[in-house]
Amino acid sequence: MDVGVFIPIGNNGWLISEAAPQYRPSFELNKAIVQKAEGFGLDFALSMIKLHGFGGKTEFWDYNLESFTLMAGLAAVTRRIRLFASTAVLTLPPALVARMATTIDSIAPGRFGVNIVSGWQKAEYDQMGLWPGDAYFGYRYDYATEYVQVMRELWATGASDFKGAHFRMDGCMMKPVPSGPIAVVAAGQSGRGMEFAAAHADYNFVLGAGVNTPAACGPTCGRLVEAAARTGRDVGSYVLFMVIAEETDAAAEAKWLAYRQGADVAALAWMLDQSNQDVNATAESTATWMNLPEGAVNFNMGTLVGSHAKVAAMLDEVAAIPGVKGIMLTFDDFLAGLEAFGTRVQPLMACRAARAEIAA
Repeated sequence: MDVGVFIPIGNNGWLISEAAPQYRPSFELNKAIVQKAEGFGLDFALSMIKLHGFGGKTEFWDYNLESFTLMAGLAAVTRRIRLFASTAVLTLPPALVARMATTIDSIAPGRFGVNIVSGWQKAEYDQMGLWPGDAYFGYRYDYATEYVQVMRELWATGASDFKGAHFRMDGCMMKPVPSGPIAVVAAGQSGRGMEFAAAHADYNFVLGAGVNTPAACGPTCGRLVEAAARTGRDVGSYVLFMVIAEETDAAAEAKWLAYRQGADVAALAWMLDQSNQDVNATAESTATWMNLPEGAVNFNMGTLVGSHAKVAAMLDEVAAIPGVKGIMLTFDDFLAGLEAFGTRVQPLMACRAARAEIAA
């Protein structure tokens, strides 16, 4: 069972709360996190791409690094861990991203992959004059499909003459080709998003659900299993969870309560406004799910709150769900959280026994 970390490329990580740790992103912070993750035997690290924050008292995500340049730096200071950078497909042409990925592969051969971000927050692109119009919400996965096809052609042969509705290559060249396959990951939750992942990705990030309900992600993982069966491809789920672990259940629950009580209401209102602009969003869509009122303070991602032993047992429960190939973790405090995971949680996880021995 793979375990990875969703590194804090934006300020304050994934807690939209005045009570949460307040910090700005930096290369040094993310280097410390990824090197610690590698030391504990974690399998991968992923950085998002976010181009416009939510504001509010915490200026949530108003400060963000760029994903590919950050991961290139991290590739040079790590030895084993796999690294995924994110491309916002409306901002960079696929031929250029294919070359960027190949360059990072030359720094970290066989350890790099690309996360496809089709885009849900209109303001990120409108501010730069890159928003193609609200009709894009309806065809964004068709656009992403052609994007991936162009990249895969270039990675495979160093050339592309792809002709599609959105991209047209005319003897496009890209040499050298990478040392091996570049993994592609997606994060579609809707039916169309699942179809895209099943046809064109190697992994799909799935949102965990609820608080201390690890099995609640099962139906979503099951939908990916069904979609992958239709395409005949081996595509697994990487499930996203926030871990808030302390010595006792009570101590962890007190922190979680404080974060919710300190929610940055203005930042949450911005997020709601942006997500509501996609009139095509279904109940399963990311934009819909993360705004449900009960847990919007951390995007309604699955949240595991409790003692180290309790969290370990819940993560083992996730690992047993059909279709799950990995778990991606966020923490309220990344450095302290990773230390606790590596020393107190991972050694108790049956699905991580081999990795725990390596880290020890």
